[in-house]
Amino acid sequence: MTVLDRGPLTVSVIIPCHNAERWIGEAVDSCLNQTYHPIEILVVDDGSTDASLEVLRSYGTEIQLYSGSNCGGSHARNQGFALSRGEYIQFLDADDYLLPKKIGRQVAFLEQTGADVVYGDWRHRFENADGTRTLGEESIAGKQADVLEALLSGWWTANMTLLLRRQVVDRCGGWDESIRVGQDRDFFVTVSMSGADVRYQPGCYSVYRRYGDVTLSTSSRQVWLEGNECILEKAERQLVAAGKLTPRYRRAMAKSYFHLARGYYDLDPVAYKRLLDKTLELFPSFRPDESWLYNAAWWLSGFAVADKLAHIKRGVIRRIRRSPDVHKTQSRQRAEIPRHGQTSSD
Repeated sequence: MTVLDRGPLTVSVIIPCHNAERWIGEAVDSCLNQTYHPIEILVVDDGSTDASLEVLRSYGTEIQLYSGSNCGGSHARNQGFALSRGEYIQFLDADDYLLPKKIGRQVAFLEQTGADVVYGDWRHRFENADGTRTLGEESIAGKQADVLEALLSGWWTANMTLLLRRQVVDRCGGWDESIRVGQDRDFFVTVSMSGADVRYQPGCYSVYRRYGDVTLSTSSRQVWLEGNECILEKAERQLVAAGKLTPRYRRAMAKSYFHLARGYYDLDPVAYKRLLDKTLELFPSFRPDESWLYNAAWWLSGFAVADKLAHIKRGVIRRIRRSPDVHKTQSRQRAEIPRHGQTSSD
């Protein structure tokens, strides 16, 4: 049976929402404005205490709205998936949005290639402290020879760039509700481990909102570090159980543990050493691939000295950036970034 014989396949867009009254309308509108049809939009309100539900109810029958108590974004995504009926699944956070051709291009790609999952490029939309909004440069996800290896080593692409066949989400068991930070990375790792055929389609059709210089995943460095360590530990257990913890994956995970260790340097010396030890346990011949200065310091004196020098360098850079003259220059540069609507993608 050809695509024309069976008709266009339904895409289910699943949006978890928690206190996103300021953004949720833009997210929903970006789905309604897609060039592809049919699309069903399922919004699961996760115990919002602001006016999110009022905004969502204004859409009437254009969306399917479900509400419940605050159980977390992953629970809301799983609930939305259970209620959906589409052959293709698009997850979208309430403060992000899609460009009109995103879903149509990706459905066509999956139909033409037979792949299970497609991902693409994305860009930030900055919500600046002075009330202005600016678009960042495109983040090119790029083709990865082994998506799982790339994810384990620290590569990432924004969650909304993915479009998945329904059976992939069924097979991998959906979103892990015990993961509180980095859920999107964990989900993509799980999808990749399930044996899904994951492919890259160039093109920037997804926009990831960022608030000044802080996102939810980086607002608390310790929480972020602990969360990503849990994701790596889970992945390692699964690879061991499947007999797939190959040297290639060991090296990839060692790279991620190394960067987590560096994040702990001025936060928790015990955790810093523990994660460095884990890095070398996974891949004893691990060599850093950082700046020439860091690599030279490591080669001469080891990790501790290299990270001490890097810590001093970061402190100097922070002091320079706090300079009023530098701040004015950065503000002017940010203002020169094109706003949404001034550029187009095809």
